[in-house]
Amino acid sequence: MRWFWVDRFTEFVSGSHAAGIKNVCLDAEVVDEYCPGYPMLPPTLIIEGMAQLGGIMVAEAFEFDKRVVLAKVGKAKFLRPALNGDTLQYHVQLDALQDNGGTVTCTSHCDGELQAEIELMFAFLEDGTIVEGPLYDPDDLKAMLQIMKFFVVAIDKDGNRFPKYAKLESED
Repeated sequence: MRWFWVDRFTEFVSGSHAAGIKNVCLDAEVVDEYCPGYPMLPPTLIIEGMAQLGGIMVAEAFEFDKRVVLAKVGKAKFLRPALNGDTLQYHVQLDALQDNGGTVTCTSHCDGELQAEIELMFAFLEDGTIVEGPLYDPDDLKAMLQIMKFFVVAIDKDGNRFPKYAKLESED
């Protein structure tokens, strides 16, 4: 993943929910240039941050064996802008999993106030559809999850730390 729109996971419970934070910083060109004179994080990137959390949640439910992509933004309601200096607290609730994808409900809070509500749908790409092979090299995906502190907070539904995922191990 080239761009991170989540700074770190703060919670991850397999099959249930995930939480993370995003700090809105003026040194990010997208914040400074999106609305000149009024630095803010574009709403589309708030959706992307929640989609990153939700996509990882859906992928983990299938032990990272599926190629998960954002398929639909069902609802997106923004109650206030995310301004320079804000810290957004994202919460993603897993609603449903099926053989062809999954759905999540997301919220973003800032300073204890609801900032956004978003519903997302994810789909699985079948082999031979659009691109061949995995969307991410296993080492790159593992490194991304380590950077975002996934393995520090992730637990299964019984509260146990996660085992290694076969799909995240190198085949060297």
